[in-house]
Amino acid sequence: MTRSHSTPLSVVILAAGEGKRMKSPLPKVLQPLLGRPLLSHVIDTARELDPQAILVVYGHGGERVRSALSAGPVTWVEQAERLGTGHAVLQAMPSVPDDHLVLVLYGDVPLLSAATLARLVALAGPTQLALLTMQPEDPAGYGRIVRDSGGHVARIVEQKDACAGELALRECNTGVLAAPARLLKRWLAGLGRDNAQGEYYLTDVIGMAAAEGVVVNPLVLADPIEALGVNDKAQLATLEAVCRRNTARELMLGGVTVADPARLDVRGRVTHGADVFLDVNVVLEGRVKLGDRVRIGPGCVIRDCEIGDDTEILPFCVLEGASIGASARIGPFARTRPATVLADGVHIGNFVEVKNSSLGTESKANHLSYVGDAVVGAHVNIGAGTIVANYDGANKHRTVIEDEAHTGSNSVLVAPITVGRGATIAAGSTVAGEVPAGKLTIARARQSTLEGWQRPTKRKKT
Repeated sequence: MTRSHSTPLSVVILAAGEGKRMKSPLPKVLQPLLGRPLLSHVIDTARELDPQAILVVYGHGGERVRSALSAGPVTWVEQAERLGTGHAVLQAMPSVPDDHLVLVLYGDVPLLSAATLARLVALAGPTQLALLTMQPEDPAGYGRIVRDSGGHVARIVEQKDACAGELALRECNTGVLAAPARLLKRWLAGLGRDNAQGEYYLTDVIGMAAAEGVVVNPLVLADPIEALGVNDKAQLATLEAVCRRNTARELMLGGVTVADPARLDVRGRVTHGADVFLDVNVVLEGRVKLGDRVRIGPGCVIRDCEIGDDTEILPFCVLEGASIGASARIGPFARTRPATVLADGVHIGNFVEVKNSSLGTESKANHLSYVGDAVVGAHVNIGAGTIVANYDGANKHRTVIEDEAHTGSNSVLVAPITVGRGATIAAGSTVAGEVPAGKLTIARARQSTLEGWQRPTKRKKT
C-alpha cells in the first residue's frame, strides 16, 4: 500500500547536535556546504515535498541557528535537554496533527534528494511505516537492520548495542523514516533508555511497530552517498567533493563545456545557454545566469551575476552583483562590485574596478581605473589610471559621463560632476567642476624646468 497523495505531511528535522568533532564554535548544522549552511540544504529539499509543516528541532547554539535561517518557512522547536533522537522527535509531536504522516530528517544529512524522499513517503500510510536503509561499503558506526526469517524488518540495533552476529549484517539504518503521526506519538511515549548511551533511541520505534504487526516497508538506497552525514571537517570536505562532482556532471549533461570537472566549484544555482565554456578553478556563487557562448577564464569568482551572450570573462576576475550585456569583454584581473550594469560590447580591462555604476554600449575602461557611483554613457573611453573620486570622507556622490566622452590617462574626476557629451579630459587632469560638452578640458599644473637645480648628494661618511 502506498501513501495517498492527499495525506498531509509534516517534516521533522533534527538539528540540535553540538558537533564537537567539528572543533568549531559554529553549530554543526550551520557549517557551510556549497556556501550555505547544512541545515538550509535539508530545509530546501523538504520544501520540495510540499509538506503542511516543517518543524526544526534545535538545541545547541539555538538562537544562532534560528537567526541564520530566520527567513525559512519553518516552525522552531527547542530540545532543552539532548536525550537522544527519540526524545528530539517527541518534542515536535505536539505540533503535528494525528492524521499527518511524519517524515524525520537530519540537519547534518544534506544530500538526500527530494525524489528519494518522495518514494519513501509513498511507502508509508495510516497503518504502515517506511524506513530508508542502505548498504555502505563500510558499515562501521551505523545501526544494523535486523530482519526476521521471512525477510521483514524486525528491529534496528545500534552498533554499541550489537552482538558479533548483528555487526556482521550489511544493511544499515540511515535514521530517516516516515510514519503515521498517531502511531508514532504512542511509540515515542513508550521509549526507554536501557541502552549503552542511556538515550531515547528513535530506532527503537521500528521494533515496537514490528511487534504490533505494523508493516515496516524498507527502501534501500541505490547510492549510499545520499545518506552521508557530517561529523567533522574531513566528512564535510567529502560531501563538498560529491556535490562538486554532481553539479559539474549536471552542467556537462546540459551542454556546458567544463575544462576540468574536479576544479569547478558551484556554490549556488546556475542557469545557462548553449556552448558555455568554464575553464579551471572557476567558482560560481549565489545565482548566476550565463547566456549562450559565454566563456569564463581560469581562476574567476562570479557571484550573483547575469552575463549576456558571447561575453568573455578573462582570467582571474572577481565579479559580484553585476549585470553584463552581450559581447562584452572583462578582465583579466578585473573586479565588479554590487549594482554594476555593463551594456553590450563594454570592455573592462586589467586592474579595473567598477562599483555601483553603469557603462553604456561599447564603452571601455581598459587599464588601471576605478569607476564608482557613476553613470557612464555609450562609446565612452576611460583612460588608463582614471579615478572617479566618489567619496568625500563622509558621503558618496554621483558622477555622470555622457556619450562619447574621453578621459585622458591619470585623470581624477571629483564627484559630484558631469562630463558633457563628446568632452575630452587631458591626461593628468584633476577636474572638480563641470566639463563642457565637445571641448578639451585641461586641469593640471603648468610644466616648468628649474635652471641650476642640482640633485642632492649623499654626505661622505667620516
